[in-house]
Amino acid sequence: MNIVIIGNGISGISTARWLRKLSDHNITVISSESDHFYSRTALMYIYMGHMRYQDTKPYEDYFWEKNRIDLVNDHVEGVNYETKTLTLKKGNTLQYDKLVLALGSKSNKFGWPGQDLNKVTGLYNLQDLEKIEAYSDGLNRAVIVGGGLIGIELAEMFHSRHIPVTMFVREKSFWDAVLPQEESQMITRHILKNGIDLRLGTNLKEIVDDGKGNACAAIALESGDKVDCGYVGLTAGVSPNVDWLKESGLKINRGIIVNDKLETNQSDVYAIGDCAEQANPLPGRRGVEAIWYTGRMMGETCAYNICGHDISYNPGIWFNSAKFIDIEYQVYGEVLAKPKEHHKALYWEHEDGEKSVRILYDINDESIVGFNLMGIRFRHEVCEKWLREKTNVKEVIANLTLANFDPEFYKKHEEEIAKSFSNQCDLNFSTPKKSNLDRVLSFLKA
Repeated sequence: MNIVIIGNGISGISTARWLRKLSDHNITVISSESDHFYSRTALMYIYMGHMRYQDTKPYEDYFWEKNRIDLVNDHVEGVNYETKTLTLKKGNTLQYDKLVLALGSKSNKFGWPGQDLNKVTGLYNLQDLEKIEAYSDGLNRAVIVGGGLIGIELAEMFHSRHIPVTMFVREKSFWDAVLPQEESQMITRHILKNGIDLRLGTNLKEIVDDGKGNACAAIALESGDKVDCGYVGLTAGVSPNVDWLKESGLKINRGIIVNDKLETNQSDVYAIGDCAEQANPLPGRRGVEAIWYTGRMMGETCAYNICGHDISYNPGIWFNSAKFIDIEYQVYGEVLAKPKEHHKALYWEHEDGEKSVRILYDINDESIVGFNLMGIRFRHEVCEKWLREKTNVKEVIANLTLANFDPEFYKKHEEEIAKSFSNQCDLNFSTPKKSNLDRVLSFLKA
């Protein structure tokens, strides 16, 4: 059986690897982005000098031939589902028995004048990084349009080279559509503390052409202020890279609609990763989730189903992690910018204003529903177990030391956190017990 995968990101490559583990089928991966799979989340570290491109490739170049996975560097321009034929940009065609669409995302553009000028990019793929690198030589200022995780990554990249940065962010506080108010304000303070010109409540009106097809300034919609710059980064989110398939016969909403087996409405065609949209997402999950680990899980699930195993995609409890310059961020479970009526939040913030712990629980049965962490690390396995088992919030607070995963010699704050939480409500918390590895392992085995 010939299996063709379009896209060599984490979802497509996970499919290929699991197909090879499970079968002897012919596997072909097509990508026009790069010859080999690399970690897209590491793009910023290449620019910052922390890694080289070859360091971002999890597998040696000989891995693919050794595992009989054919790599094709080309761009798919058309799909015929009846004849099961792909048309490639270089003029070749390719037959498939099973097709996996792992098309990823594209940076959002909202019709701004000048958005297609030179020296304007997003930050999604290797080509974006190459352009940003080329534009950085002698750059007087960069303007970034949009906040969120991609926007702050790009700001940190320029900041690492001492290139002045202005950010146009439409929200009143950074990422306040996702983060609760206190955490959003914390990140806002941290961005300003690092010398970044953060302009909140500001939308882009126009990117100015220098007369030679290059961006030379950005104009704010509300104030009309003009910011001279040599580069504009569009980081107002991403969306599924599916526009070229909308007339092909696939059922597409925001992304390609798939069932719990990741099958599309076309026979023998699957969609996974950023481009896929769950027809019936599980509680607490969204239809489209452009997250690294969900792409990996979809890839494995897809491979099992192609090989005849009947497995439903189940990403489990929501989690994510990121970094806002120097502040690490983790979220587990259901933590909304505005909590549900039956959810109550307990919040502790360190006096330095750059560490916090938020715990949400259901007031009906006092079961834990979510954790939001800034500057403090919790163990994934512990948080997941508490959430999965709907552990009582009193028990969680009494055993916070089980969750702490900060490096050795970091100061621990669990007792302070518990005391703070006990003052916020009428729950009686016991003092956290001293943690050790044996207790953690015994807890996880229970």
